Amino acid sequence: MPGLFPKWTNALPTVTAAMAMGGAVTAVAGVWYYFTPKYWEAGYMPQQPGSGFNHQIHAGKLGIDCRYCHTKVEQSPEANVPNVATCMGCHTENRLSTEFVKDEKVQFIRDAYATDESIEWRRVHKLPDYVRNFPHHVHIHAGVSCYSCHGQIMGMPEVFQAEPLSMGWCLDCHRDPGKHLVEPDQVTRLREVEQELTARRHHEGTMDVDALVEALRTAPPETCGACHH
Repeated sequence: MPGLFPKWTNALPTVTAAMAMGGAVTAVAGVWYYFTPKYWEAGYMPQQPGSGFNHQIHAGKLGIDCRYCHTKVEQSPEANVPNVATCMGCHTENRLSTEFVKDEKVQFIRDAYATDESIEWRRVHKLPDYVRNFPHHVHIHAGVSCYSCHGQIMGMPEVFQAEPLSMGWCLDCHRDPGKHLVEPDQVTRLREVEQELTARRHHEGTMDVDALVEALRTAPPETCGACHH
């Protein structure tokens, strides 16, 4: 008596199991990559008010130190955004050429100053609410350069989030801080820091960074309470 089903149906359970396994692996791989800060947050670049603030010109071409605008970064957990008066310290007729001062690209700064209003800059780098504020002053004094977290700001016409700022990304640095530290008085010299860290990556293990790593700098905290409420 012939069977009810052809012989090829015997392979169906194996094929179905293989397809299910392949689908599961694909789903896990997709979540592993696409549901992460590296995919969703790195590269984030919100539209800023007016013509925005061109770091490529200010920090790059003009060579303005980060601390001229972010004045409290060495004393405070927050890297404060400058007020309009700080902007107008340069954008006045007695400081810049008349042609540049009258540039319509910076008219929104003059308007805000004239009406005593703040410029509503949109925040680029923001950690989740369950994370404590990132202590900028602690990291700056430890020798963590602005470059390590924010990328080469001096080359950005508009600032974007260069790094994922995820927990794994932070822990990678805390577990091996020597790769990322420079002398504390060099943290805002972004071109030099980029060259130094790039050379260090290319010649890993051949450069002596022991003098840079000491006390808590060699063993920053990895416990949950260090960053989370």
